[in-house]
Amino acid sequence: MTGKQLLDDCFLHDKDRLRHHEALEILKQRLHCIAETETVPLQDAAERILADTVTAPRNVPLADNSAVDGYAFRNADFEEAGGFFRLEQRIAAGHASNADLGPWAAARIFTGAVMPPGADTVAMQEDCETHQQDGQDFVIVPQGLKTGANRRKAGEDVAEGTTLLNPGQRLRPQDIAAIASTGQADVSVYRKLKVALVSTGDELRRPGDLITLGDVYDSNHFLLRSLCATLPVEIDDLGILKDDADALEEVLSTAAASHDVILTTGGASRGEEDHMLKVLDKIGKRHMWQLAIKPGRPMMFGNIGSCVVLGLPGNPVAAMVCFLLYARPVFSVLGGGAFLEPQAFQVPAAFEVPKKKPDRREFYRAYLKPRPDGSLAAHKFQRDGSGLITGLREADGLIEIPEDVTSIRKGELVSFLPFSGFGLR
Repeated sequence: MTGKQLLDDCFLHDKDRLRHHEALEILKQRLHCIAETETVPLQDAAERILADTVTAPRNVPLADNSAVDGYAFRNADFEEAGGFFRLEQRIAAGHASNADLGPWAAARIFTGAVMPPGADTVAMQEDCETHQQDGQDFVIVPQGLKTGANRRKAGEDVAEGTTLLNPGQRLRPQDIAAIASTGQADVSVYRKLKVALVSTGDELRRPGDLITLGDVYDSNHFLLRSLCATLPVEIDDLGILKDDADALEEVLSTAAASHDVILTTGGASRGEEDHMLKVLDKIGKRHMWQLAIKPGRPMMFGNIGSCVVLGLPGNPVAAMVCFLLYARPVFSVLGGGAFLEPQAFQVPAAFEVPKKKPDRREFYRAYLKPRPDGSLAAHKFQRDGSGLITGLREADGLIEIPEDVTSIRKGELVSFLPFSGFGLR
């Protein structure tokens, strides 16, 4: 914990239900990085958020080298040598030659080996012929090779002094490889956020526990824990809390003192047994609640001291949608990254919605299937219930329908947000 104040305590809104873009704007305005930094070995840096600029201290590759197994020669000698070169050297990767290549001479060279001084072109071995004459090895090189063919130049991938990566970037496998190619063994990253995960509800049981009529297994805990695994956070499981306001207040107060974020699921609606809202208003500050979206209307955002509180709905579909749209970018910003927003692309609808409620943004579970012409169309999961995990399993992503759209006809273009854009498979 850093003790930094995260939110503007004077902030209030007077709308019953916030639109999706308004909710995003609130989050963007009220949050900033709270994570401290640490240096980790490169092998432990994958998926972490970079804290310092990474600059190449040297050229990559360090020297001109061969891109193929073949024969290195000076292209300017080709005409005079008639493509007939004397073999002078043999150069393997990791064994650079300091000897200049003589006139009308070539070197047997292997992929990745440093070019001998004077050589500028490499002929692929399968295009060449070798033979021996009077005890001397020769190679016949084919015509038509341009100067520099099959040669990688020093700094061709990365030039010395080039900025490779900037702070705030999530380190992907290809980024780790780029850093490693410069010889850097460790990297400065932001520390993982400490997140308390809380489920609420008298009816909840953990898998493996005995279940009776009226009980429900706590799938949301495992859903959210798995979603958090795609982000640089550490999860502290606070278990299942009963529908008891005093007990909830005690647990949240204690958790807020030792965590960066409290992530809850359930208990965020208006029911008599839904205590999250009242407890947050009592011991903290509420900055967002009741969104004009479906699913996910009771999404809640606030703080207890310097700890952010994210209250997700209890239904699993709504919990996942709200996590992807709101919690995921919150975690990224607090942890030093960018505000993550999914990239949508337009695809024709393979379904119809005769009537949609206006002034509400809706997110349908959907999957893509090819049409007869090979193009992709979006298919909507038939059942809309927010408790149906089956729809999440069968979906490839979400279809986003804006507030002003009141119906959808088959063939109309709709915005498709693939789960892959949220870091999921």
